[in-house]
Amino acid sequence: MSRSKRPIPALLGTALLSAVLLSGCSTPFSKKNDSPVASRSQQAAPNMGVNAYLWRASLETLNFMPLEQVDPFGGVIVTDWYASAEAPNERFKANVYILDTNLRADALKVSIFKQTRAAGGWDDANVDADTARQIENAILTRARELYIATVDAN
Repeated sequence: MSRSKRPIPALLGTALLSAVLLSGCSTPFSKKNDSPVASRSQQAAPNMGVNAYLWRASLETLNFMPLEQVDPFGGVIVTDWYASAEAPNERFKANVYILDTNLRADALKVSIFKQTRAAGGWDDANVDADTARQIENAILTRARELYIATVDAN
């Protein structure tokens, strides 16, 4: 049985679609600090050092990867290495940094690392430059959905 190698986990296909959908929606990610969206999103997380919507969306988006370090006050999520059953000779690791209490696109930074299995162990490999951006967009899309669900519930 031949299996085709997939360069990135299946979630990233969804992330690409999310990126397209996100491109037309800019209100919750406005760069203005005085917007009602920014102030509401800041109020949603009084006990956290970061935006609660971005935090939850990050955890949900990366829920298929084992977590190595989680700091909701510093806004850091570091996953352990993850290898899918479809491509066991490559593995990925993600670092997510939430940099602000406001729900804004520039409040999120994602870094993706990749390794491939070699005879002597694991070797670092290049990651497609768009991979981190796709994951960022998936997180931002989910954060926006969470925000909208909260506003609609009120």
